[in-house]
Amino acid sequence: MKALLPSSSQIPPWLILYCRRHLCISSTSSSLTIQQPKTPPPPPPDSTTNSLDTDYSCGRPNSEDVKFTKNHVVDVLLSHRDDPDSAYRYFQTARLQRGFLHSKSDPFFVLLHILVNSAMHQHKSRRLLDYYASSDSGPSATVVFNGLVKCGETFDFGLNPKIFNFLVSSCMKANRLNDAIDCFNAMLEHDILLWIPIMNSLLKKLVRQGMVGVAEDLYTVIVSRGTHYDCGTVHILMEACLREGKMKEAVKLLEEAKMGGIKFDAGLYSCGVYVACKEQNISLALKLLEEMKCGGWVPSEGTYTNIILACVKQGNMVKALRLKEEMLSNGHLMNLVVATSLMKGYHLQGNLSSALDLFDKLVEYGLTPNKVTYAVLIKGCCKNGDVEKALLVYRQMKLAGIKSNAYIENSLIKGFLSVDLLDEAMNVFDGAINSGTANVFVYNSIIAWLCKKGQMDKAQNTWDKMVANGILPTITSYNNIILGNCRHGNMDKALDFFSQLPEKHLKANVVTYSILIDGYFRKGDADKAENMFDQMVSSGISPTDYTFNTVISGMSKVGKTSEAKDLLKRIVEGGDLLPTCMSYNSLIDGFLKEDDVSSALSVYREMCNSGISPDVVTYTTLIDGLCKSNNINLALKLLKEMRNKEIKLDVIAYAVLIDGFCKRRDMKSASELFDEILQVGISPNLFVYNSMMSGFINVNNMEAALVLRDKMINEGVPCDLKTYTTLIDGLLKDGKIDLASDLFTEMLGKGIMPDDITYTVLVHGLSNKGQVENAHKILEEMYKKSMTPSVLIYNTLIAGYFKEGNLQEAFRLHDEMLDKGLKPDDATYDILISGKLKDNSLGRGSSMPQ
Repeated sequence: MKALLPSSSQIPPWLILYCRRHLCISSTSSSLTIQQPKTPPPPPPDSTTNSLDTDYSCGRPNSEDVKFTKNHVVDVLLSHRDDPDSAYRYFQTARLQRGFLHSKSDPFFVLLHILVNSAMHQHKSRRLLDYYASSDSGPSATVVFNGLVKCGETFDFGLNPKIFNFLVSSCMKANRLNDAIDCFNAMLEHDILLWIPIMNSLLKKLVRQGMVGVAEDLYTVIVSRGTHYDCGTVHILMEACLREGKMKEAVKLLEEAKMGGIKFDAGLYSCGVYVACKEQNISLALKLLEEMKCGGWVPSEGTYTNIILACVKQGNMVKALRLKEEMLSNGHLMNLVVATSLMKGYHLQGNLSSALDLFDKLVEYGLTPNKVTYAVLIKGCCKNGDVEKALLVYRQMKLAGIKSNAYIENSLIKGFLSVDLLDEAMNVFDGAINSGTANVFVYNSIIAWLCKKGQMDKAQNTWDKMVANGILPTITSYNNIILGNCRHGNMDKALDFFSQLPEKHLKANVVTYSILIDGYFRKGDADKAENMFDQMVSSGISPTDYTFNTVISGMSKVGKTSEAKDLLKRIVEGGDLLPTCMSYNSLIDGFLKEDDVSSALSVYREMCNSGISPDVVTYTTLIDGLCKSNNINLALKLLKEMRNKEIKLDVIAYAVLIDGFCKRRDMKSASELFDEILQVGISPNLFVYNSMMSGFINVNNMEAALVLRDKMINEGVPCDLKTYTTLIDGLLKDGKIDLASDLFTEMLGKGIMPDDITYTVLVHGLSNKGQVENAHKILEEMYKKSMTPSVLIYNTLIAGYFKEGNLQEAFRLHDEMLDKGLKPDDATYDILISGKLKDNSLGRGSSMPQ
């Protein structure tokens, strides 16, 4: 009889593919062809005769006699479990029969177990799994895995790790990563030994395909289950962390691996050093480097480079240079990255000469400096104040054919501006514009400097040029120009720029608002400052400590110190701000400006009680206020406290103390402090010199004042208007009119123009010495300069003419004063009545007006 069998299309395509490529059976091959049996049909299943003892393996069975059912094939395969070749040939025959392997694959699983248990046939099991995995129509890897487990347990094969590792490997080859992961997890669940190379291959493939999170999860499971892994496993996961910038996680992996007893290789040590350097964990990097050397490995040039760069970044040049020498002694060559980094390290420590020496040695190392090298050296020269050398290096770079960029040009511009060489900076700036390299950072540097120097017209022109050249201003650009206008009282202009931000798609930040708030306070407009603060908060921008301190300082400056103190208390209680020394200093300064010394001292005590240590500004502010209020003894007590706390006095602290002593005419104490300044290595500033000269003049020691003036000039401190006015006043009082006239001429020659106080000093001095006509010429000079003389000047001249008996001119000056809209004061009428200017009629003491 002939059986009706299903079509061949029900055979899994992956088996057909495998058959066509590797297992085709020739009809003429006696070893693979099944002959028509010559013996009687096989005995029934309950027969004790071995089914393979009959001629099933070498004859073509008649479908009426033999049905290739799953169980039958399994039985036959099991009977040849010790003969993999026969089992393999039988499976080849059976799988081509219709009706075989419809949906279940137990024979396939049995065959895999038979093959894998034979060292000579394991390659066939891998080949079968490879073709299974490459087919789109085969069962899922989970089905195969479970089938292998079931057959292994049912037929006493056990769970040989090889076949399961082969299965994972085949899934990976076919890029069936999800199947590989499923098998991987299933092996863990069944405690089947995972081969470390297979595990590492899977993790590496996951990382390369961007499935870092999955790889990390698998690694976590591996570690938590105590599964064996090696340094390669750790290396793969660390590189995955590096790819995603997870440096802390990479360090954690490294530390866990060391704690887990993983033996590191050179690659993992190098990776560990790199990660530690990126995290600026130099101690860990150096420890790993030492372990690496103790293990017999020579660190690579890249490893040395990484750790040298990290040491330079931390400012540890001693260690960086030692490692450089070690790198060279191990046979590595100096590279440009290390050389450039060391140059940067040198100049950051102010050792520009060593940076330049290393630059000159590049040729000896066979290295050619690149743009980065030049950029580092040029910035180093500028940072260390040697802009001439920076310019030479810049020109050398251009001669080498290396084009400049915005970074280099910005470094040069900042260098020139730092020493107020605007013309040179503008030359570089114009060159950058012409070459098209000028970016917003270059423009910002120029604009910020011009704003700082009060050259707002030039700053505006530069801004207009930036916009015209298509450079889009950033919020930093706006903050710079707004700050410049605020600092110079141009609040309307500052607000105009502020209003442009929305249309430029820029959002004001806390810096912007803080600048505007400070600007309003500087103008004395506390209401608008507070409104701007409210606008900032309503915009969802949280004030910073700087903002709060700006508000407290501003309120203190406009006479609202008590309100500022209450505000500070509310802010601190609300947890919005931790009080700082700056906050208390502003309150102390505000109370002192309001002549409320007791409140200032109360704030000082509150500050100390709250655990905040006063700084040099605190003491200087208090000492200055106490000296001005004639509390010099209390000021000296604070000075002693300051010294007991080992707080070093700065030039401002010395200046306020010296000024206080000079105003008390205690020139001995003032001179002692002046000498102390020189002993501690502080250079006296202009304020100190002016205070000392004024003090000596007040005690009629003109000679000492002139000696100080010569010393000041020798020290390179330029005289200002106050210096000249003070000295001219002293010389006129001393009767040295010619010398006073020479100083006045010298002052004009330096472009220093006299003000009301200078003219008052001249008129008063000349009149007192009987030179009323020369004094009157000073009055005429003021007319020519469209300056209105003060009542004090008229009083001085009227008294002078009275003294000479020229009453007509005295009364004419009185009438002229009225015509000028000046109102005569009590001193005027005293002169007209008594005919002379009283000694205290100046109203400012016998010295020059302050």
